[in-house]
Amino acid sequence: MFQDLSKIEETITESSAWEKTKEFLGQHIDFGKDISISILDVLVVITVIFITTLILRLVLKIITRNLPKEDKGKFNVIYGYFRWLIYIIILLITLHSVGVNVTAVFAASAALLIGIGLALQTFFQDIISGVFILIDQSVHVGDIIEIEGKVGRVEEIKLRTTRAVTIDNKVLVIPNHLYLTNSLYNWTQNGTLTRESVSVGVAYGSDVQLVKKLLLQAASTSPDVISSPEPTVVFTNFGDSSLDFKLVFTLADSFKAQFPKSDIRFEIDKLFREHNISIPFPQRDIHIIQKPE
Repeated sequence: MFQDLSKIEETITESSAWEKTKEFLGQHIDFGKDISISILDVLVVITVIFITTLILRLVLKIITRNLPKEDKGKFNVIYGYFRWLIYIIILLITLHSVGVNVTAVFAASAALLIGIGLALQTFFQDIISGVFILIDQSVHVGDIIEIEGKVGRVEEIKLRTTRAVTIDNKVLVIPNHLYLTNSLYNWTQNGTLTRESVSVGVAYGSDVQLVKKLLLQAASTSPDVISSPEPTVVFTNFGDSSLDFKLVFTLADSFKAQFPKSDIRFEIDKLFREHNISIPFPQRDIHIIQKPE
């Protein structure tokens, strides 16, 4: 009998403690007229933020595991900005889920975000494009790229812009969003060796086999031309006023391709003059018809 009474007293004590705990957790803190939050809601919010932090760290680790050390530092900067944005969104959603009236906060946040988004649309496009560049590794420092007809060697990749230097030693600052809206040509994605060509036309009646021999000889005189694969000559077309040929060769440094190509053109002109092969120019016959008065 005494044991039963003891159990009843323990049950009553536990029930009383639970009621006090519920009463404590149910206490509300008012923030103005429309927003009221309980201590239990605060604990729920803290738990959700903690879980979100773990998930964000896991996602960051997965994304940056294959990035170089320098790119990881750049990505961590932009990750810090987006992390706080995600925290704010998760916080508002959690508060709304536990019954807190945050309609006014949602409305103010939406208006603020829309205003910021419209004002900084291009800025955010550049940032997001910079993140994509870091993740997919489509461009590296030292690569030779061509975009919108501009060619440069990449010197630095930032979150908003990419800095490249042209052959004229001019700095080319490229907004990163152009990578998403334009075709990017990476000359050195598959290595530093690139195929280049020089086109030339000769007069009809010229010895085409001699032309081929002289073109290959011109390519062999340039120290910048790689011997393997060997240069080759392509007979491209029977033009309106010339027989068209293309001399194809390989260079080790395509960034300065205009200089060896210029030297090869000088050599072609010299060899053609020595062997009496003429490079024609378009000619037109004009017939004047005079009507009687």
